[in-house]
Amino acid sequence: MRRRAAGFKMNNIHLRETFPPGSFRFTALMSKRLTRRAQEMIERSLPHFPELNGHVITVGYTRKHLGSATVIYRKGAISGLAIRLKVRKLTYQTIGHELTHLLQGLSHARRSRARAADAAKIPSGEKQCDIWTLARHELFCDDAPTYLRLPRVMRESWPAHAAAVRALCIRAINKRKTHRRYIRWLEAEIRALANAPLKDVPPHQQLELPWPS
Repeated sequence: MRRRAAGFKMNNIHLRETFPPGSFRFTALMSKRLTRRAQEMIERSLPHFPELNGHVITVGYTRKHLGSATVIYRKGAISGLAIRLKVRKLTYQTIGHELTHLLQGLSHARRSRARAADAAKIPSGEKQCDIWTLARHELFCDDAPTYLRLPRVMRESWPAHAAAVRALCIRAINKRKTHRRYIRWLEAEIRALANAPLKDVPPHQQLELPWPS
């Protein structure tokens, strides 16, 4: 996650007043590119991030990559939160991933020893972002994560494995409390899952984590 995206213009912003306490502002370019489907996906995603309540998020458009997130600083303090999204073939996984990056940025902006020791905070890193995004809600499991190491067969048949991988991500987050190499453990479990017959893959379950308020 970059702290500032070059060329990200904050002027000519269109505010959608119908959003919940955590709100979006669309840049002029994004307002032109935004489809009803993409807007509904963004609206549906935000309530799953109560930690962003009270923040206004600027949503911009990108065509070069799936998405990006930026925490904007001014005189050493956070002055804005922004994400960019590629509207074409937009997924909940991408939206959730970028919103999780914002949570990472907010956590690390409030630097303290207490924060560093708090296992409930989301650690920095792309793989960590994938893990916490999948674990947050089943909504964000509509597409395979980008950075977690997944066997090709699993990427090609992601819907059949999504619920089981999400369950492993939740286990990995809990394991992090006592194991530093929880990501290595997770990727090993994912490899084993890919090699198991599909009939042995656990059925879909609704799994939740106690997110901090």
